[in-house]
Amino acid sequence: MRMMAAALSFLLVAASPAATVDDLGWLAGDWVSEADGRWTEESWAPPRGGLMLGHSRSGRGDALREFEFIRIAAGADGTPAYIAMPQGGAPVTFRLVQRDKASATFENAAHDYPQRIAYARAGDTLTATISAIDGSKPRRWTYRRR
Repeated sequence: MRMMAAALSFLLVAASPAATVDDLGWLAGDWVSEADGRWTEESWAPPRGGLMLGHSRSGRGDALREFEFIRIAAGADGTPAYIAMPQGGAPVTFRLVQRDKASATFENAAHDYPQRIAYARAGDTLTATISAIDGSKPRRWTYRRR
């Protein structure tokens, strides 16, 4: 039974049209998470010209602790990729491996941490989770639309 379900799942994925950056437009917006004096903000511009631009920053009180420039663009094979530049450093690319109408998972098994970045949206709530490739060491942020 499991093999049948896995085969059916593979056929459904193989039969679906290739993802584009436009398919990830549900991520666009200004998102904020605040708890215990800590805050994290993430903003995404809507897709245009095959590109989504974003940034995030986090801190405590008035002090900035981290920032990141991020973008989603088609990779060399046309599959969307999440490209992060933590602290403005060298880009790290995570390839889209799974998506539906309101969630997306990007992976880069060769990166130290994180290796997986996942987003899921439900109405005005956005959840972002980073983890190792096997799902261990998860860190999660729950954002609300600003």
